[in-house]
Amino acid sequence: MPSLGVSRTHWPVVAWIRLKLPPRPPPTLLMPGPPPPLEPPLEILEPNPVATDPRRRVFAYEEDHDTWVLRLVWDSDDPDLLEAECRAPLFGRRLPKDDVAAFWAAVKPLVAPIGPLPVDGADPLP
Repeated sequence: MPSLGVSRTHWPVVAWIRLKLPPRPPPTLLMPGPPPPLEPPLEILEPNPVATDPRRRVFAYEEDHDTWVLRLVWDSDDPDLLEAECRAPLFGRRLPKDDVAAFWAAVKPLVAPIGPLPVDGADPLP
């Protein structure tokens, strides 16, 4: 899973979850023309520019935990998915099982305002 935008930490992604967002209603256009740009699904997401393509609209949120960092990423080019990354200083190793469960548990309250979301993909599964 490619990471979008710029993370505060340079630690590798050792676990990730891709969540499917509910369908959005079509925008109501008051005047002819292109629809307005989509807004991120969560208020905590902040703009996180992609240095190689300034036209891309990527939003991210990072939260520090004891030994790892949780990062949520939403890309307006792929608005149906919300990605959660677990970044930790584990080079060439897998995330321990206890931390995988803690990572999943940390993601749930952050996405709770949207509602229960189906998992589109994950590595590793809990």
